[in-house]
Amino acid sequence: MNAVVHLNEATRLYGGDQGRPERAALDHVSLDVQEGEFAAVMGPSGSGKSTLLNLVAGLDRATSGQVVVDGTDLGGLGEAGLARFRRQRLGVVFQFFHLLPNLSVLENVLVPAHLAGRAVRADARARELLARLGIEDVARRYPARLSGGQQQRVAIARALINEPRLLLADEPTGALDSASGAQVMELMTELHRGGQTVLLVTHDARLAARHSERVISLVDGRVIDDARLATTTSAPEDVVRISSQEAAG
Repeated sequence: MNAVVHLNEATRLYGGDQGRPERAALDHVSLDVQEGEFAAVMGPSGSGKSTLLNLVAGLDRATSGQVVVDGTDLGGLGEAGLARFRRQRLGVVFQFFHLLPNLSVLENVLVPAHLAGRAVRADARARELLARLGIEDVARRYPARLSGGQQQRVAIARALINEPRLLLADEPTGALDSASGAQVMELMTELHRGGQTVLLVTHDARLAARHSERVISLVDGRVIDDARLATTTSAPEDVVRISSQEAAG
């Protein structure tokens, strides 16, 4: 398999100015995420999981080390190059939906396609995604008229419109009730079964164990555990442990 995400000794330091000591939000992390894999990143608040996701998304830069996504070394790209890379190769789903309130559901989904210059062929795909996610009937509605679960489905459709190699999800159920959150995670599991590579950040151990096939645990910016699950429906006690060194290799 090919590594869609490759981190080699990736470190992100903050502080170090005005006499304050530097703090490592991410501390020499090395790991690969393979094509077609569903990997979850877990850890307590401040563990570095969102920093890791931001580095992979090109929303932040490593202080040292290497971050390679879909064969591209993100450290070699300028800001315009990173923005172009995100539009063309990545889909990102956030905890909060970030939908544009003055655009309809269909128009929101099409925004990344317009930015990537793919709008001409994107309308049919947008409608297909809305149907696949079970919200084709709200295509002309505005976000304010949707439930939280429906808004997150719109956000997922928007993330998928440009057929990204990698789908990044940062606490995608965090702003949802339990029923809507379960539906969103089932959708992401279905996408993975269809071949989509998914990297999920979550604080919910049960959710990670139920839906992902691998759980990467961070504490204080370091990988302390890397667990491959026997199946995507395994209980937490069914986890097969491997060391972070094996994961990096």
